[in-house]
Amino acid sequence: MMATAFNGDMTSATLTHATADGVTERVDAIASLDERSRRRALEEPPREPGRYLEVQGAERALLLPIGAEPLHIGRGRTSDLHLDEIAVSRRHAILLTEESGARLLDESSSNGTFVNGTRVQQAQLKDGDVIEIGRVVLRYIEIAAAPPA
Repeated sequence: MMATAFNGDMTSATLTHATADGVTERVDAIASLDERSRRRALEEPPREPGRYLEVQGAERALLLPIGAEPLHIGRGRTSDLHLDEIAVSRRHAILLTEESGARLLDESSSNGTFVNGTRVQQAQLKDGDVIEIGRVVLRYIEIAAAPPA
């Protein structure tokens, strides 16, 4: 399996976790996005502070802005972040934004939700955390406001 480089020191090879069937193979996360998500994604690093999900593809990465509303992640058509990938449950996870950061909740998904390689029911996210939803790998990014001059 060829390793895909992510921002930082991690690669797709270091992000795999063992399953009952062996090692999970990663998919091109951008290819699993629906058109609505692709249209709102940023290809350039954002200039404004905020919270984002980095979606890594074979050749490039996209950043999806995270708003104040809960972000429902899943394979279902009504998901806010629709991931068309068989290992993703219809209602897989919810990302909640809070004043202190963001929290990820698993919605009793079949294949589990992982943060930094550990299966979680819920997790407080911090900048750079790697999220696995089925075979799709995302990275949580926080860009803080610049301190006043």
